[in-house]
Order: sequence, then C-alpha cells, then structure tokens
Amino acid sequence: MQIANDKVVTIDYVLTDDQGNVIDRSEGGQFAYLHGAQNIIPGLEKALTGKEKGEHFNVAIAPEEGYGLRDESLTQVVPRNAFESPDDIAVGRQFHAQSPNGQPLVITVVAVAEDEVTIDGNHPLAGANLNFDINIVDVRDATAEELSHGHVHGPGGHAHD
Repeated sequence: MQIANDKVVTIDYVLTDDQGNVIDRSEGGQFAYLHGAQNIIPGLEKALTGKEKGEHFNVAIAPEEGYGLRDESLTQVVPRNAFESPDDIAVGRQFHAQSPNGQPLVITVVAVAEDEVTIDGNHPLAGANLNFDINIVDVRDATAEELSHGHVHGPGGHAHD
C-alpha cells in the first residue's frame, strides 16, 4: 500500500543536522501520523508520498519545507519583571504565548541580563536543514474516527476530554 492522503503511516527515523549531530529519533514503530493532515513538516510529508512499507531512504529538507526560515522580528528584549517569576528565568527555559494573530507560540529564553530577558519565538529548528534517515514500518487506511479527528489513534481508539 502506497503512502497517500488518509493513510496512517508508521516510521522509524533519525533526524540529524548538517554536521551529523542527532537532533531527534524515533525507533520501534513509536511514531505514527495521518498523512495529508499536516501532522508533520511539509517537506517530509512530500518525501514520504508514494513510498511503501519496508522502504528505507534518506532525505534532506530545506528550512522552507521544514520549520521555516528564522524571523528576527520574533526575537526581542523584554523587561525581566514582565515574567510572573522573574527569579526563575534561565537560558533555554520555554514559555507558551500567543502570536499577534492569536496563534499559539513557544517562546525560548536566549539571554538573561540583570533587568532584561531576550526571548525568541522562532521554532528551535527554524532556519535549519533537516536530514532524515527513514524506515517505513507500516502503512494502513485511517479509521473514520481518525479521519474525523485529524490524527492517529492507538489501539482501541482514543478518548477526548
């Protein structure tokens, strides 16, 4: 069965940067997604389209087809006292916020000074080339419930709160 929209695809992968450093991995058939539902980055979804169970391949995804280019306007310096717990601020700490158009955004602290904090709203992998080593573990038809919810459910279905 070929990978196409409305198929549940299970893959094992190793994600590396251009220097070969491992950024992420999933093994043992633990990563499944609904193809065509924008559950994964666009470049990876395009690369998987038409492939079949058992295939192994490598693909390089440019930032434009991954997490986007860096947007320097998403980096800003804010007063340290703008945070609920200003003494708990540290480089690498992440907070949830909303973009000006109401979209959820993860903010990462990139620098801390005595009275100011530099935050970055870019995805940590924005601007990065992403190199995937992929093994396709399984391809199956999505259930009606998965299609209506827009994501994969485990064995026995899925309960929403």
